[in-house]
Amino acid sequence: MAQLFGVNTSTLTRAVHQVQPLLAEHGCTIPPSTARFRTPADITAFLANSSPTKIKPAR
Repeated sequence: MAQLFGVNTSTLTRAVHQVQPLLAEHGCTIPPSTARFRTPADITAFLANSSPTKIKPAR
């Protein structure tokens, strides 16, 4: 993911730790993923084989 967004892994980790409390305040929890992506092609393959999800509208 860091490569996809053009940042280093510590920047991505820091962002995750900053967002988690905000989500928790609104009762949203996201379970950790077991998926590991080493290249952008890995992400593309994963998404191609997954079912679409609906995005909740903003309140």
